[in-house]
Amino acid sequence: MIVSLVYQVARKPLAVPAVLLRGDVAKDAALLVLRHENAVLRRQLTKPVRYGLADRLWCAGLASPIPRRRWAQVFPVAPETMLAWHRRLIARRWDCSKRRSRPGRPSTASAVKARVPQLAQENPRWGCRRIREELVRLGHPVGSTTTWEILTAAGFDPPPRRSGPTWREFLTAQTEAINACDFVHIDLVDLRRVYALVFLEHGTRRLHIAGVTAHLTGPWTVQQARNLAVELGMRADSLRFLLRDRDAKYTDSFDAVFAADDIQAVRSAPRAPRMNAHCERVIGTLRREVLDHPLIWNEFHARHVLDAYARHDNGHRPHQARRPLPPLARKHPTPMAAPSTHRVLRTRILGGVINEYRYAA
Repeated sequence: MIVSLVYQVARKPLAVPAVLLRGDVAKDAALLVLRHENAVLRRQLTKPVRYGLADRLWCAGLASPIPRRRWAQVFPVAPETMLAWHRRLIARRWDCSKRRSRPGRPSTASAVKARVPQLAQENPRWGCRRIREELVRLGHPVGSTTTWEILTAAGFDPPPRRSGPTWREFLTAQTEAINACDFVHIDLVDLRRVYALVFLEHGTRRLHIAGVTAHLTGPWTVQQARNLAVELGMRADSLRFLLRDRDAKYTDSFDAVFAADDIQAVRSAPRAPRMNAHCERVIGTLRREVLDHPLIWNEFHARHVLDAYARHDNGHRPHQARRPLPPLARKHPTPMAAPSTHRVLRTRILGGVINEYRYAA
């Protein structure tokens, strides 16, 4: 509306001299058009010639005093272009695409579009109706058809085709009930060798150092199993399997200790260390981070080193499988508002072989 009003205001005053002085005014108008064209060209020497809204109004206003037969000689654009400019102004006048309120059905909220694939991925046995009911309970009123369309666009199949768990989901569900054990040898400073029995809970990645001895026998292993059963207490009810290798030190009495708590001993295949990969990996980490650095004098020193590392591993060291929480931590610490302003304290473990860092209170 404003553009058309400006156009009429600019056109009418220029049309009055055309009636009185048709000849001279036509020449002057043609000169004005040419001068304006030169100004436009000088303004856009390195770019294609483009006429803005003000340029179009100027040319359209000066077109009235100039005879139509001379338009092709004076104006740099064709008459069809000027008519197209006029049609575009009319179309802009009646364009309703930018109105604030549009009639019809409102679009689906972006939060709902992001929540539907998340619920489908986390609950592979849920269909579009069950996901829709959960969204309604969360305060998102959405229809089943809309939910189905979002799932289809995201590439999710119906529940019977995606109800099977992935390998990650399957292994994660199994780790909650698995406990693993293995022996680790330690070479002392006088070249003697001692042995430690290590237990690892797959679900929490909690490390247990059962004992250290220089004379590894079956009865000693059974006694360490009894000690672990007492230490686990009520938490032993959540364990269902004990994964171990085929070492002769694991006797029937060793398995019977865990069978009393309904924990079944599962032996790995011969020469298949990857079947007990979690425990093997922990033993490798134990060697790289602590056992390969200090000189260990005797059994008591070895037990002290292993216990110190177990406390550090369970209470402070982040684990990738727990993203990345220590085994004994249940939730991430609350982030501080300005961590750069707080002093960081270092705790030296085993004389500085391992360091722990915390903010000062």
